[in-house]
Amino acid sequence: MSRGAPRSPVLVLGMGNLLLEDEGLGVRALEVLQQRYEIPPDVELLDGGTTGMGLLDDISGREHLIVLDAVQTGDPPGTLVRLAGDDVPVYFSMRISPHQLGLSDVLATLELSGEKPAEVVVLGLVPQSLEMSLELSELIAEQLATLVGSAVTELERLGYPVGSGS
Repeated sequence: MSRGAPRSPVLVLGMGNLLLEDEGLGVRALEVLQQRYEIPPDVELLDGGTTGMGLLDDISGREHLIVLDAVQTGDPPGTLVRLAGDDVPVYFSMRISPHQLGLSDVLATLELSGEKPAEVVVLGLVPQSLEMSLELSELIAEQLATLVGSAVTELERLGYPVGSGS
């Protein structure tokens, strides 16, 4: 863990590849959260992109980790998904992209070192398309506000009220 300024107890991590349509969902949701809401100072927002083990230092020692991502569960596209507790490892076994493997490795390493966040929650939508495109599919774009609202609800459940921004 890096030394220096105290870290925020909560990390909201947007994951995804912006070149693969709905695969970029987590990063897009993070952008909307940052633009439309006033985030408490004890909450850090981070674009994790497709980074894997490079996130080790960013995640270590946090109390709470909220991951925003496209989540392939077999449910219909656009379905809102919330995974927590024992369901989170199941999420990593349903890999739809390389970054999930990397994040799984990060959490396993942090668990071994005793620096894994006490609570990890994955929020996402089931993707409709993973084709090459810089835009979300129409269905997922329409559901983006639902995912962002779910992240706001999660932060408030943890005791971090989010104010309305612009």
